[in-house]
Amino acid sequence: MTNHPISISLPPSLADAIDRMSAECRDAVVATRRDLHRHPELGYRETRTAGLVAARLRALGFDEVTAGVGGTGVIGLLKGGAQGGGIVAVRADMDALPIQDAIDRPYRSTVPNVKHACGHDAHTAIALGAAEVLSRLRAELPGSVKFLFQPAEEGDPDLGSGGATRLVEAGALRDPAPSAIFGLHVLPAIPAGQIGVHRGPAMASESGFTITIRGRQTHGAYPHTGLDPVPIAAQVILALQTIPSRLVDAQQPTVVSVGIVAGGSRPNIVADSVRLIGTVRSLARDGQATVREKMHAIVGGIAGGYGATCEFEHDAHPTPVTFNDAVLHDRSRPVLERVAGASNVVTPAIQMGAEDFACYQQEIPGLFFFLGVRNEAKGAASMLHTETFDLDEDALPLGVRALATLAADYLIRTKQEA
Repeated sequence: MTNHPISISLPPSLADAIDRMSAECRDAVVATRRDLHRHPELGYRETRTAGLVAARLRALGFDEVTAGVGGTGVIGLLKGGAQGGGIVAVRADMDALPIQDAIDRPYRSTVPNVKHACGHDAHTAIALGAAEVLSRLRAELPGSVKFLFQPAEEGDPDLGSGGATRLVEAGALRDPAPSAIFGLHVLPAIPAGQIGVHRGPAMASESGFTITIRGRQTHGAYPHTGLDPVPIAAQVILALQTIPSRLVDAQQPTVVSVGIVAGGSRPNIVADSVRLIGTVRSLARDGQATVREKMHAIVGGIAGGYGATCEFEHDAHPTPVTFNDAVLHDRSRPVLERVAGASNVVTPAIQMGAEDFACYQQEIPGLFFFLGVRNEAKGAASMLHTETFDLDEDALPLGVRALATLAADYLIRTKQEA
């Protein structure tokens, strides 16, 4: 990481206005977040959420608002009033998770077994807050800001492609084409009031797999008359762990996890097949391909040694490494330091979770950063993807300030460098 002086392109008056307006919209942002938390929707089911977003953008006077993008996505274009500048994108995700909400709050989810356990309610509310701030300052902005409200970051419940992939395929980064994109994620590992950002890799790539090991069914009392795939599967599970521990460079963190083992019908029948379903995470750009190659060789060798066969299925659209562009990072970090204070901008541990924001970064430079939301005194300490996850809502205005300031600074810098 390089050291950065506090040097941004925004005039102090405009930066101060963003600070003031971000604070002023605090109550509205919190109210929006709570409304969305009470009414969570799974991927590609975000009809109520998308309707709220589209209505809000239209009320703010956005020049273009397009709904139904890539399924339930919403894109809003805000054109600045000043000459010059370019186009910058801001992305927020809208979907929830199939998790029961166990928080004892007035805004607890009203939908059984569906919860905003990853903070996407906060992401959407923060982005709408940034949209409001920038719409009030549009006369001073050169260029345009393109807001992408994305469905299905957590994946398609029907096992199709994810939201970022569909938005890219639907032309979200064209007509007009942004030259950079910003996004954030709440993170309970960081205290409220802090921002975490990386130069280079920030989150791992992700790909799911299914391995089917086929044996030969027989009576459980006479296993020698068939071919039992269960002990073969057990050896496969153990052997898969040698990929990250022995076959991949230890300086390129990789995780191979088997989350589901399924096979058999009765305790006295040798199963005809066993399915292993799992996930691969890696920080190496070629990590998914490397693991896949090793997996096929190892599993094929074990199964073949016993006379069994194996079949593989892999995600058609693996999520790449979330990789922050170095130049964009170096220009953006001083902005974040101005927003949060230099001592409050930290470089946290790289996350082995995955983020399909990476799909946009395959097309244009992108910066993805983390907003600290941990506050144990307020009961906000649980990890993401848990039934008790909650966040310190006083952190939300900082997210608004960060997104709005990054977007405005990028446009003004683009004009200056033209």
